[in-house]
Amino acid sequence: MDITEATANLSLNETRRREDVISWQDYFMAVACLAAQRSKDPDTQVGACIVNKDNRIISIGYNGLPNGYPDDEFTWAKKDKLYVCHAEMNAIVNKNCTDVKGCHIYVNLFPCNECAKIIIQSGISKVYYLSDEKNDKPKYQVAEKMFEVANIKFEKYVPTRRRIEIIF
Repeated sequence: MDITEATANLSLNETRRREDVISWQDYFMAVACLAAQRSKDPDTQVGACIVNKDNRIISIGYNGLPNGYPDDEFTWAKKDKLYVCHAEMNAIVNKNCTDVKGCHIYVNLFPCNECAKIIIQSGISKVYYLSDEKNDKPKYQVAEKMFEVANIKFEKYVPTRRRIEIIF
């Protein structure tokens, strides 16, 4: 049997591709949200996903303690939050390539001023964020201004799906 005969014997359902595939952007934001689930911060879990122009994930990060810092000695009290490495920083410093210039970053929370500095310095060209719930605080307002001055595009991401489920 040749390929033409084999194809003719397939049912229509066997030859169609799935139509309910998630979009690239929903996928990348979902990866950022999944990474956020690794955070041990009881108040705010943030995840980040950096993607290159070819839609390849080059890094993922979440907010957590610096390497080697003992988790069991950390209280997560407000005064100790100064020790936390933010998701954006972790994603940038843990990248699996030499450069993130021109890449996009997906984060579930709009970056603070410190992360904005790192994003700008790294060459990332666009920030997609899911929530700006803390935009009433000066460090987030400053971050927005910094992005504008540095010509870093930022966009509130609106998912095309209400829910993405992972089943094990």
